[in-house]
Amino acid sequence: MNLTKKLALVAALTALPSLGLADEGPVAGVNPSTDTVFILNSLLFLVGGFLVFFMAAGFAMLEAGLVRSKNVAMQLTKNMALFGLAAIFYYLIGYNLMYPLGTWSVEGILSGVWGPGVLEAVGVTADAADDYSYASTGSDFFFQLMFCAATASIVSGTVAERIKLWPFLIFTIVLTSIIYPFTASWTWGGGFVGEAGFSDFAGSTIVHSVGGWAALTGAIILGPRIGKYKDGKTIPMPGSNLPLATLGTFILWLGWFGFNGGSQLAMGSVGDVADVSRIFSNTNTAAAGGAIAALILTQILYKKPDLTMVLNGALAGLVSITAEPLTPSLGAATLIGMVGGVIVVFAVPFLDKLKIDDVVGAIPVHLLAGIWGTIAVVFTNGDATLGAQLYGIIVIGAATVVMSAVTWFILKMIMGLRVSEEDEINGLDMAELGMEAYPEFSKG
Repeated sequence: MNLTKKLALVAALTALPSLGLADEGPVAGVNPSTDTVFILNSLLFLVGGFLVFFMAAGFAMLEAGLVRSKNVAMQLTKNMALFGLAAIFYYLIGYNLMYPLGTWSVEGILSGVWGPGVLEAVGVTADAADDYSYASTGSDFFFQLMFCAATASIVSGTVAERIKLWPFLIFTIVLTSIIYPFTASWTWGGGFVGEAGFSDFAGSTIVHSVGGWAALTGAIILGPRIGKYKDGKTIPMPGSNLPLATLGTFILWLGWFGFNGGSQLAMGSVGDVADVSRIFSNTNTAAAGGAIAALILTQILYKKPDLTMVLNGALAGLVSITAEPLTPSLGAATLIGMVGGVIVVFAVPFLDKLKIDDVVGAIPVHLLAGIWGTIAVVFTNGDATLGAQLYGIIVIGAATVVMSAVTWFILKMIMGLRVSEEDEINGLDMAELGMEAYPEFSKG
C-alpha cells in the first residue's frame, strides 16, 4: 500500500463517528462507542456460550468412555436429556431466580423475581435495550444457561450405572431450576455471600463444587455398584472406550476457554481483551499442569502412568484455576493446576476406601479441586481473604448438600432411585432403554 492510500485510509477511519477516536492522539488509541462496547460484550457472551455448550459433548464423551459398554446408551441419553431440561427450566425459573437485579423477597438471600426469562424485542434499538451500556439480554441468558447445564452434567457421571433414568432427570430439573440458581444468586446475583467478600471468578465453587456436592449426596444415598467393593477390596470396573474418554477431555479443555474467558464479562476495551487473553493462557497452562502432575505421580505410586488419572488431572487443573484465572502468572497458574492433579490421584482411592462409588471421578475433580481452587484465590488476588473464601465454600456447600439430600430422599421414597439388581447386572441400556450403544459387539 503506497503512502497516499495509507493517508486516505487513516483519514477515513478518523472520520468514522462510531469509533470515537481519542483527542490525545495515536498513542491513546481508540475509545469505542457505546454501540461498539454493546456489540463486543454481547459477542463475547455468545462465543463463550457456544464454547461452554460444546462442553456438553465433552461430558457425554468422557462419561460414555468411562462407563461399561452395557451402560453407554443410557449415559448418552442422560446427557442429551439433562441439557434439554436445563435449557427449559433455567428459562422458566432459574434465570430470574439467579439474577434478581436488586429485587429480593428476602434481602440478599431469595430473589423476588419468579417467572420465565424475557428477551429484548426483535430489532431492538439502543434506546429500548435492557442495558445499552453493557450487553444484550439474549447473549447474557445464553451464556449463563450453559453454566447451569454444566452443573447437571457433573452429577450424571458420578451416579452412573445404577440410577433410574426418570428420577435422575427429575433431580436435574430441581438442580437447574432451584438449587444452582438459588446458591449462585448469593454471589453472582448480588447476594449476601458476595457482599461478605467471597470471590469466585468463573465458578470453582458456584458451579463445580455445587455439582460435586450434589453428586456426592447422590452417590452416598444410592450406594455403590454391585461388585465394586468385596472383602475390603476395590474391584476395578474399566470403562468401555478410553479413546472416547480422551476425546471428551480435550473437548472439555477447549470449552473451558469460553467458561473462564467469557467470565471476564466484557470485551469493549483494550484492557478487557488483554485480560481475556491472559485468562485463556492461564486456563490452558493449569490444565497442562494438572495432567502432567497426575502422569508423574501415578508413575511414582503405581510404577505405570494411569490414563484415566491423567484425564481427570487435566480437568482438575481446569477446575482449580476457574475461581481465579486472571490474576495468577503463568507459573502460578501451572502450580495451581498441578495441585489439582495431585488431589485427584490421592482422592480417587480415598473415596474407594470410604466405599463412595464415583464412576467417572467427578467428586475429586469438581468438588475437591473446586474447593482447592477457591482457596487458592488468596495466593494471587490481594482483594480476597481466606475467611471470606472459606465462608463461601461452607455456606454454598451446606445449602447444596441439604437441598440435594432432601430431593434425593423424596425421589427415593416416591419412585425409587436405583434399578433392580438384575437390571444393573444386565446393563441399563437394555433395562431402561431397550437398546445398546454397541449392539454388534454384544452379539459376538
